[in-house]
Parts: sequence; C-alpha cells; structure tokens
Amino acid sequence: MNPSEGLRVVVTGATGNVGTSLVRALAHEPRVASVLGLARRRPDLDLPRTEWEEVDLSLEGDEPRLGRLIEDADAVVHLAWRFQPTHDPAETWRANVLGSLRVFEAVAEARVPVLVHASSVGAYSPGPEGGAPVSEAWPTHGWPGAAYTREKAYLERVLDTFERDHPQTRVVRMRPAFLFKEESASEQRRIFAGRFFPGALMRPELLPLIPELKGLRFQALHTEDAADAYRRAVLRDVRGAFNLAADPVIDTETLASLLDARPVKVPTTAVRSVLAAAWKMRAVPASPDLFDAVLRLPILSTDRARSELEWEPSMTSTEALGAFLRGVRAGRGDDTAPLSGRRIG
Repeated sequence: MNPSEGLRVVVTGATGNVGTSLVRALAHEPRVASVLGLARRRPDLDLPRTEWEEVDLSLEGDEPRLGRLIEDADAVVHLAWRFQPTHDPAETWRANVLGSLRVFEAVAEARVPVLVHASSVGAYSPGPEGGAPVSEAWPTHGWPGAAYTREKAYLERVLDTFERDHPQTRVVRMRPAFLFKEESASEQRRIFAGRFFPGALMRPELLPLIPELKGLRFQALHTEDAADAYRRAVLRDVRGAFNLAADPVIDTETLASLLDARPVKVPTTAVRSVLAAAWKMRAVPASPDLFDAVLRLPILSTDRARSELEWEPSMTSTEALGAFLRGVRAGRGDDTAPLSGRRIG
C-alpha cells in the first residue's frame, strides 16, 4: 500500500450486527481508502468509499472468485457467521468452519498483511471457580456440547497453525462478550427466541417475574464499541487476542432492574428441560446446549484492549442491553437482509 492512498479493507459478513457498524466506521476513517463488504445478499446501504459483493462462503468451488476479491486487500476482517440451523450442526460447520478456512486460505494465498478474525467469549473454556476475570491466556477449548462454542474453539486452533505458517500476516483475534444495538434487535430475536416471539412482550408491565438462575453472569458490549475496537485493530500494529466487554457484569439482579421485574428462584434443570422440549418441537431456535454453554462462560478482563488498542467502551453493558430491549419492543432493524426489522413477532 502507498501510505498516501490509504488502506483497502475487505469485510466478510458485512451486513450483520458487527459488520454494519464496522463498515460504517471504516467508511468514515480517513486512513481507509476503500471498503469492500462481502455478504450473501447485497444490502440497500449507500456508504462513502464502500462497494458490495455477494459471496456465500459455504459454497465449494467459489474459491477463485473469493481470491480475486481479496488479492489486493491491505486487511481482511472476517465476521461472517451463521447461528442457524441449530438442528443441523453440519450446515453451520460448512458455513462457519469450512467458510472460514476458505477465507484464511485466500488471505494466505494473496499474502494479505492483516487478518482480523471474529472469535468470541464462547471460544473460552468454562471460567474458574469464583468467577475471577480471565485474560486472553485462558484456554480456548469452548464448551463441547454446543455447536457455536465448538466451532469458535476449532477456529482458534486453525489460527494457531495459520500464524505459525504465515508469519507475514499480522493476525488479530477479537473475543467479544454479547454484542447488542437497537438495529440488531429483530435479528437477534429471530435467532434466539424465534421469529414468532412477540417483541412487545418485553415490557415491564408484562414481565412481573424473571427466573433467577444459578451461575447466570455474563458481559455485554454495545456493537458500536466493538466496531471501534475492530477499527483500531486494523490500523494499529498489534497481534494476538483481545477481550472486549463493558462493565458491569450482568446477573439476574441487573436483568430484573432493567425489566422492572422480581427475581424468582427456579431450578436450572427445570429451565433447561423446558427449553429442550421447545427446541425439539422447533418452537424456539436456541438449543439447550447453548444454554449450558452460557452458564459456563468466563468473565473477561479487558486490560489488554484498553492498553494496546487504547480502547474504552463509550457505553455500559446495561446501556447496550437497554438499547437491545428498546429495539426488540419497537421491531428495529437496518437496511440489510440479516438485520431487517420486525418480520413477524
């Protein structure tokens, strides 16, 4: 790259929750000359210095075209991911794992200088007893029961080998907590609760009680803050993994406060049994195995991101979750196929 010309950045999964925020951030970044967003369906987004191409990473035989789209890139940010169908883990493996391998191979073939990969808190092994925050050195073996955590952990091992074999590429692994914004609410409702779940039910007057589950503690982050961290990872000479999360840690008491509801102790096994039955009947898309994984997620220390990226969340975790709840109630979305608003419910 000629420094006077600026960077050419390619973003896979550019129409999703993180992708839309990141593409917008890059499109207004002075050091970026152009952004190429790759997605399965072309969006109705008109952004400066941004072009779009339709690419399905799960398809075999399209590797030459993917290589051509990537070959002149200064950085590739790999965000593409499919959460469904949860009843067909082979399908998500083809899209998420094999699709990621195609991206990594194209990056290696083109000798792209920078690869930023969207890993996840879900890649981590269960957290330590007592719930102390973990650094990026915590094992990334995931929770073996859930397809999502298995796939994220597997790609961590793939990148271990990639870094060894391709030292010319600067590899960054972003491991964020749960990411929320108003515009992602309709998509996330469909992914986890199902397209027929009525978002209007997420109102304090309609949810007087909330189940209090042992072990339920997680972190959240506003998607715009995550996109800012990704932008910094593209521009700064950093390598390795970065945890991303905002304070405070969210537990049942925090959720009850947000929903103005009263916590009621419920056996975890009972909740899991209800979820398992609903999932088997295809009434909800979120699997009981994912529920098991969530209860075992570690709490993340974000010291490295704050130090080396000079990154700081602009919103708290409760503000991020509050934005999501507003979006669910209003059926908010964006002008992309994954994030389109409401769509029943």
